[in-house]
Amino acid sequence: MGNRVMCMKKKDVAIRSSGGGDGSRSKRVSRSQRKLLSDEEMLHRRALSMAIHQAQLSQRFDGSISRRVGSTSSRRQTLSDPFSNNQQVPDLVESLTVKKFVLVHGEGFGAWCWYKTVASLEETGLSPVTVDLTGSGFSMADANSVSTLEEYSKPLIELLQNLLEEEKVILVGHSTGGACVSYALERFPEKISKAVFICATMVSDGQRPFDVFADQLGSAERFMEESQFLIHGNGKDKPATGFTFEKQHMKILYFNQSPNKDIALSMISMRAVPLGPMMEKLSLSAERYGKGRRFYVQTLDDLALSPDVQEKLVRENSPEGVYKIKGSDHCPFFSKPQSLHKILLEIAQIP
Repeated sequence: MGNRVMCMKKKDVAIRSSGGGDGSRSKRVSRSQRKLLSDEEMLHRRALSMAIHQAQLSQRFDGSISRRVGSTSSRRQTLSDPFSNNQQVPDLVESLTVKKFVLVHGEGFGAWCWYKTVASLEETGLSPVTVDLTGSGFSMADANSVSTLEEYSKPLIELLQNLLEEEKVILVGHSTGGACVSYALERFPEKISKAVFICATMVSDGQRPFDVFADQLGSAERFMEESQFLIHGNGKDKPATGFTFEKQHMKILYFNQSPNKDIALSMISMRAVPLGPMMEKLSLSAERYGKGRRFYVQTLDDLALSPDVQEKLVRENSPEGVYKIKGSDHCPFFSKPQSLHKILLEIAQIP
């Protein structure tokens, strides 16, 4: 996994074959092959554009404030939404008391993964912002140097600290980003109107984010001893500092329903995951975290965090509301962006 988005070289468009008087000759690439090359080039340009856009924003905001990614338009939709009781969406949005969404990515991802969600929320008239957690996305930090959840969550915590005194947000976390949401909810319950966990690690007091994945990856102790995915950033004789999956493994686990272009974008953008924050036990109090309004979004075709595990999390943690997305893999922002948008809009409307 690289730590930045890169353009890849285009394949040669001429194919040579043996035979004939001069020993070889060029064959024209078929129309379908030319279209494939064109599509790949557009994808790489799009990824590079996102990288440049985020790098510029990271300079503007000193690398710690939220970043807006992939916005395509500031226009508001005028079509009626199924959850708005036939009201026009702009009228509905004007009535909301909290319009700002803070989107927190999961392991290996970055702010870039929310580009469809950012665009749809903006077009509805809402205010989405995103963060690159430390060592992720376009963060300049080395993932191997991130050893605690506090360090990992620092960009999110700084964003919440910089909110206006009376300002509140709807905090949305994906996958292990749910641990950062829980950590933030414990720190700033007064700043978070609602917390949304999307196929995420909604843990209990004293649990580690990694514990949620124990059914798939085995116990934390066994994973640390035997896993082939571990990274030893400080040397083989030192404790592991991160982990990463092979690309083919990730495609199966994370993207079994996602469009090919989004898979390709992820393959050239995802980074290694800091191990320390995933192995840290959270301290969550009933007085602060327990009073937060929590909602859970289940993804029913998920191979990374199975529907059974997600159902178990819901039973053990009793969120205020539960939503289910059929046909979604572990990345509904790619595989079912419209369904995810409707759910977020409905949660925003709940008094």
